[in-house]
Amino acid sequence: MPALANVGDEDLLRRGRAARTAWLVLGLMLVAIGFIGIFVPLLPTTDFLLLALPCFARSSPRLEAWLLNHRRFGPSLRAWRAERAVPRHAKVAACIGMLLGFGTLWLHVRHHPLMLGAAGLFILFWAIWIVRRPEPEATR
Repeated sequence: MPALANVGDEDLLRRGRAARTAWLVLGLMLVAIGFIGIFVPLLPTTDFLLLALPCFARSSPRLEAWLLNHRRFGPSLRAWRAERAVPRHAKVAACIGMLLGFGTLWLHVRHHPLMLGAAGLFILFWAIWIVRRPEPEATR
């Protein structure tokens, strides 16, 4: 019977390693998309980095710490993690981005008022949600 217990332990270790690898790959992909967002208008950067944090928490504490201590993105990530707070400049940027995105949509689908209305309500909901988030303690 001990031999079977060892096989089960190895299987659990292998599954754990596979899960950590999957979380790591997903986290790296999200960081890559976030990096692309630095250069591509309307593609958010911080959102993808926020999604990468729990992936790294499950796979690589070193990469998680790197993100949290990053000179540019670390403060926003730490504020969200600690307080679910969004800095004012990020709120403004998000709302402007949503407005620009809706303007672009309006230019291309003017003849579909139902689609425009649905998209407008969706964007308005998220704009209100983000504006209502608290601001980080450090900026108050």
